[in-house]
Formats: sequence, C-alpha cells, structure tokens
Amino acid sequence: MKLGFISDLHLSENMPSVTEGFFEFLKTAAQELSHLYILGDLFEAWVGDDDNSELATGVMQKLNHATRNGLEIFFMHGNRDFLCGQKFAEQSNLTLLPDPFFLNFFDLKIALSHGDSFCTEDLEYMKFKKEVRSDEWQQEFLQKPLHDRLNIASNMRDASQKNNNDKDVSIMDVTPASIDNFFNEHHIDLLIHGHTHRPNTHQMNTGIRIVLGDWHETGWCLMLDEQQQELREFTL
Repeated sequence: MKLGFISDLHLSENMPSVTEGFFEFLKTAAQELSHLYILGDLFEAWVGDDDNSELATGVMQKLNHATRNGLEIFFMHGNRDFLCGQKFAEQSNLTLLPDPFFLNFFDLKIALSHGDSFCTEDLEYMKFKKEVRSDEWQQEFLQKPLHDRLNIASNMRDASQKNNNDKDVSIMDVTPASIDNFFNEHHIDLLIHGHTHRPNTHQMNTGIRIVLGDWHETGWCLMLDEQQQELREFTL
C-alpha cells in the first residue's frame, strides 16, 4: 500500500503543459499508488459543476479513468476550487473530504488540510474566506449565468494577485502558533498540507509537518508507505 498526496496544480487553459503533466502523472499513479489525495487547488478556478469546458470535462474523465484502473482518489477543497460539488465528485468517481481530515496509516495519526486555515495573520484573506464559504454567498453566486461567474472569478483572481503583491510575504505563510495549537488539539503525528507553495518537511517537537509544492515547470507528490515519507519533485 502506498499513498500519494498532491495539491496546488492550479489547472487552467493558460497552462496546458501542467494539465498534460497531470494526466501523465495519473497514469503512473494508477500503477504505483493505492490512494491519491488531492488537497485543494486542483483548478485555478472552479465556478460550478455546470462548467462544460474542455479542461473541466477532460480532467473529470481522466480522474474517472484512473479510479477505474484501481486508484482510490480523494479530493479536498482549496481556496480556488471550493465550489467543486457532488456532481464533480460523481463524474470524477472520487470522494470529497472535509478540511481537516484525519487518517490512520502505518501506525501514524495523520491530518490533511489544504492549509489556508493556518494563515491566521492574513486577516484580509480570512475575512474573504468566511464570506465566500457561506451558504448565502455560494447560493447567490451559483444562480448567476456561467459566463458571469467566469468573469467574476477572473476579476477576483486579478484582485487577489494585486493584494498578494502588496502583502508582506510572511503573513501569507502559516502562523506557527496555529500549527502548534492544531498538533496539541488533535494529538497527531503528521500534518500534510499545501496552499503556501513552500514545499518542505518540518520536524517539530510535536510531530512532522510536510508542505506540498505547487505545480508549474515541475510537479510535486508526497509518497507515503511503511518505509518512508518521500516528497518527490518531478519534471512535467
């Protein structure tokens, strides 16, 4: 049994090389892994399960094909694709996970998260997240025509990029206190998350924190089995 963990692919029509790299990765994963956990931001944006673009349908078809070849796939929402719903899950033949989610494998208590909930010093983002994750906001947004939703998402991404350029880099990383509190509250051995695009393995007094990398010219996958924890980088 071998588990794989990925996040922050940010698939979009503007980066076809990453999409093709992901499709190739799925072929290998179906042979090498028993379980694949996608910890958010698979897509640069997801505006609703009625998106019938070539990218959306292609990704769902490839995910479905991988599961039919024996790979169990699990998906957790990120800050870019939190509107992936049950229809997306059914067409992809995968299982949606809450954030955080807890596993017990290889005598380890493992916690999975996208990671943005640990960036507690980014007060502007935390306020924005609370708004867009509310049922009221999502219901109102999903009632809009698809074309309007795509335009809104594009404008929101542009605004987010501008805001991030103006922010101190440190506040967009996890807050150490939030990580310590999480380990102490849940008594875990290993935390795996993405979001920050700062791949690394952090050995702490309370356990191990592994941060997944974002996909651009290279991809990242944490491979976990009984023998080792390998944060693997590979060319796309």
